[in-house]
Amino acid sequence: MRALLPARLPTRLPALARLLALGLLLAVVTVVVPDSATPPDDVTVVAMPHARGLDGSDRTVWILAVGSDARPGQDMTRSRGDALQLVGLDTRTGAAASIGIPRDMWVPIPGHGSNRVNAALYFGGPRLLGRTVAAYVGIRPDYVMVTRFTYFEQMIRDIGGITVHNPRAFADEFLKPKGFPAGTIRLGGYDAMAFSRIRHSLPGGDYDRSANQQRVLRGIAARVRQRADQPGFLERGALSVLRHTHADASPAELFTLAQAVAQVQPSRITTCVLRGSFATIGGASVIRPDVAYARRLARAARRDATLPRHC
Repeated sequence: MRALLPARLPTRLPALARLLALGLLLAVVTVVVPDSATPPDDVTVVAMPHARGLDGSDRTVWILAVGSDARPGQDMTRSRGDALQLVGLDTRTGAAASIGIPRDMWVPIPGHGSNRVNAALYFGGPRLLGRTVAAYVGIRPDYVMVTRFTYFEQMIRDIGGITVHNPRAFADEFLKPKGFPAGTIRLGGYDAMAFSRIRHSLPGGDYDRSANQQRVLRGIAARVRQRADQPGFLERGALSVLRHTHADASPAELFTLAQAVAQVQPSRITTCVLRGSFATIGGASVIRPDVAYARRLARAARRDATLPRHC
């Protein structure tokens, strides 16, 4: 894969502060976690076979961000994905789109019949998950980025916690027995993880969980913007991405990709969660996808990374 050759990308490191406005979990993680926080296999970046990088002819780049539910000692790239966000960046306008993909969507997985979309990571790793999402949504991700939730918790602690707006009170007897109140709330590392993963007590189940993940990502963006001008903050993060990311791309490519994300304008971020209908298949609760709706979103966002303001 050839090196990334972006058009009109910023070259000064402080410009990376704007990448956090995107709310892309893994892009945020690679920029802000100190070097000593995690072992080097807690973030993986995989280029899809069709990826050409950001050259002068490319307007958008799509990144499938995945939070793996791998336990300690397990390969996070061959476990089930627990958080799935398909993020598009328009490198010319600074627009960004985040499409939430509920993990229980029941879709065809190439070579493995039909299953929950997150099972594709278990069956065939990041590239199979990327192919599965592409066939379902209608947008081919250029990169798949996978991380562990332990890494996510550490990052939240390192930036000093985040603030989110919670539209409804909810709890979980295992992850958060005392629950989260409605309104503007403060989340530390563990609470941010729980807020992102709880679904059984939410009225919309997997849909609401995906929306909560996007709220957490926006909270990360806001918090890091507050700290972006602190001496050494972004510099440490830039070094961290090189030391703690396993990738089939060069360090120069990773850094250039981060610079592309840095062009995102906060006012031009749009988000939607894919929808469908609840069903029971083989005794398991799943979601039958509204493929037509997914394709409409794809057509709207594919070229300019802009989703409808009201999904």
